[in-house]
Amino acid sequence: HKLDPTNGDVVTGRHLLLGNDDVRLWYAVSDTPSPLYRNATGDECAYVESGRAAVETVFGAFDVGPGDYVVLPAATTHRWVPTGDAPLRTLLIGATGHIGPPRRYLSAKGQFLEHAPYCERDLRGPAAPLIAAGGDTEVLVRHRRGMTRYTYAHHPFDVVGWDGCLYPYAFNIADFEPITGRVHQPPPVHQTFEGPNFVVCSFVPRKVDYHPQAIPVPYNHANVDSDEVLFYTGGSYEARKGSGIEQGSISLHPSGFTHGPQPGAPDRAIGVERFDELRSMGIRTVMI
Repeated sequence: HKLDPTNGDVVTGRHLLLGNDDVRLWYAVSDTPSPLYRNATGDECAYVESGRAAVETVFGAFDVGPGDYVVLPAATTHRWVPTGDAPLRTLLIGATGHIGPPRRYLSAKGQFLEHAPYCERDLRGPAAPLIAAGGDTEVLVRHRRGMTRYTYAHHPFDVVGWDGCLYPYAFNIADFEPITGRVHQPPPVHQTFEGPNFVVCSFVPRKVDYHPQAIPVPYNHANVDSDEVLFYTGGSYEARKGSGIEQGSISLHPSGFTHGPQPGAPDRAIGVERFDELRSMGIRTVMI
């Protein structure tokens, strides 16, 4: 939130915050429509922190708002059009491949299993094709070495119908059903999406550990095979009280660095029954 109050649009005004060979993280505060754009190197997943927008794509358009994850498959031509009075704040993840639900939540046929924390009914896709006319239409294409501007003789939104299982969609974090237990549950229970060598987790308001001797806040630990990036987007994160963490903060815990709750947090957590936190992009980048 200490970035520029507004910096244009979601595509050209995004700030690169963190990245490696597997994944890139951008943040954008926008109030103007973006140019037509597609990422040719991999899928993108955006988290709408605040504001509203229409996401117009070659498959059709759909509306998104606070708490929505928006998954845009690679090479999907689209643009973001802010529609609310407040600026659109988005955190974006760029993959080198495809982003989708964790495989352990899917059957061999690709359907969500009963133990998954969300299901097909929670996903929102384009309702109908979006037809736009015009000539000499520019499209920004992201590739491995930067961006290239293409000019097409006809507007790319000229698809009258489509079929198949590839399309953009939105999923709201409020529809993620948390998995809880008698003792502290490790981060994989919060996993929402996976991509090549990284995962995305959603830490949502939930009932916490209910064993009579449980200490609900996380224990001290060090990640061996992953870096841990947390985006704090709402609520009150019990383990970080007193650390300066606030709405819009980002923390990075590199692989091998021991970290844990702030001093005094374990004692304060004893007897607590519920956490009202929202860390919607707990991203664990697995360094394989």
